[in-house]
Amino acid sequence: MKKIPFVLLASLLAAGTAAAQSSVTLFGIVDAAARQVKNGSAGSQKQLASGAGATSRFGFRGVEDLGGGLRAGFHLESGISLDTGTTDAKFWGRRATVSLQGGFGEVRLGRDYLPSFWNTAPEPFGLVGVGSIGGAITYGTGSNLGSPATTVLRADNLISYFLPAGLGGLYGQASVAAGEGVNGNKYMGGRLGYSAGPVNVGVGYGKTDTGTTPDFTQFNVMMELGLGFAKLYALYDVREWKPREEKVVTVGATVPVGSGALKFAYAKADRSGGAAGSGFGNADDATLMAAGYSYDLSKRTTLYTTLSRIANKGSRTTTVSSSGPLTGMRGGETSSGFEAGVTHRF
Repeated sequence: MKKIPFVLLASLLAAGTAAAQSSVTLFGIVDAAARQVKNGSAGSQKQLASGAGATSRFGFRGVEDLGGGLRAGFHLESGISLDTGTTDAKFWGRRATVSLQGGFGEVRLGRDYLPSFWNTAPEPFGLVGVGSIGGAITYGTGSNLGSPATTVLRADNLISYFLPAGLGGLYGQASVAAGEGVNGNKYMGGRLGYSAGPVNVGVGYGKTDTGTTPDFTQFNVMMELGLGFAKLYALYDVREWKPREEKVVTVGATVPVGSGALKFAYAKADRSGGAAGSGFGNADDATLMAAGYSYDLSKRTTLYTTLSRIANKGSRTTTVSSSGPLTGMRGGETSSGFEAGVTHRF
């Protein structure tokens, strides 16, 4: 990351008169990978994928010291499709927040991640690439179980409170989002956890008002355990939009090897409650297995490769990283993927 004095940054951006920010940081990640995905009868496809090792992005964040232990801050972050040179439909769609921080904790306003997201983030493949459990299942196609909920990963109009540091390892977040007339946007949720030494455990919950239909809910429990020779990860995640439900059990491991690391992940997703043939029925389950290796060329640049496979059952057609050819894929078929790429952080 490169820190730039605010006055210089403002001049470079032709932003006019500089405000009273103490500093502004320009940061980002550029990532691309050669990938091949095969999705059952739909066949195979070669791709140049963006964000397979880490999501390609750029952003600005800043902090102003207001005195008396009080600080003001902002965070603006945009996703990039490196293969096409485009940005997300929402320009600051990854995050757009302003906050006040102090001994009381932090109050944060704007578009941001939901409390339940943070328990899923530590998976070995970081929610991206063909090995990602989140990209395929937790936040992939159909992750809202067909409901109107738009609040599976992030929410607009979010007001969050974060507990302060220094509570003996205790951390937490409470969040609410106004619907503002958009069905599926009204949300409330929270997260509470404990992190000390090699142990990190967290519990998250969220509920979205979907109007005339039942609420969409998500509940998860996460544990990380550092053993020195490896870091273990486990997650139990449940999403409901009654009568539809999906339960996902995830286990993973990251094993340091010299300047690199071996990564392994396994997830079993069980759906129930939906009509037969809908993809959300009692037999519409999936199992994901993935293995990969990353090698750090420097503190900023990493090479990686990943191999994965999803075995679907029933009418389910979940694909690795929610990508690849889909036309002609039949329920219960297998999706597999391989990729090799490079990540650079600035």
